[in-house]
Amino acid sequence: MTKVLMVCLGNICRSPMAEGLMRDYLEKNQRSDIKVASAATSTWEHGNPVHPGTKKVLTRLGIDTSAMFSTPITTQDFYEYDYIIGMDHQNVADLSIRAPQDCKDKVYLYLDVVDGYQGKEVPDPWYTGDFEETYRLLSLGLKPWYEKIK
Repeated sequence: MTKVLMVCLGNICRSPMAEGLMRDYLEKNQRSDIKVASAATSTWEHGNPVHPGTKKVLTRLGIDTSAMFSTPITTQDFYEYDYIIGMDHQNVADLSIRAPQDCKDKVYLYLDVVDGYQGKEVPDPWYTGDFEETYRLLSLGLKPWYEKIK
């Protein structure tokens, strides 16, 4: 089984949206052999549910958020997951610092797999308030990530 971990700062906006969208994409492609979860680089939101803006987007798409709560990444996650995907450069930097030496090659920037978006970030809607833009950017990465991990 391939395991993918989506990561952002608080695990209440971008990474749970990415998790929900990818799970939905995998389900539609009948791929139960790929596990997707999400985590935070910080403990600021530990235990909190997804942000209302993320919930609104996912609920509109028929994706349930009731079991999504902020969880900080652990050292064990670096060994358990095959792909650890940060939403922005700071996430990737934080993950690279925390990753054990033999796991650093598992850390990726989300939009790096999207043609024309390499090196670009998924902005944090906690600050921008633009959850639709977050959805748009995350949607661009679904097929490329699927192709990479399948």
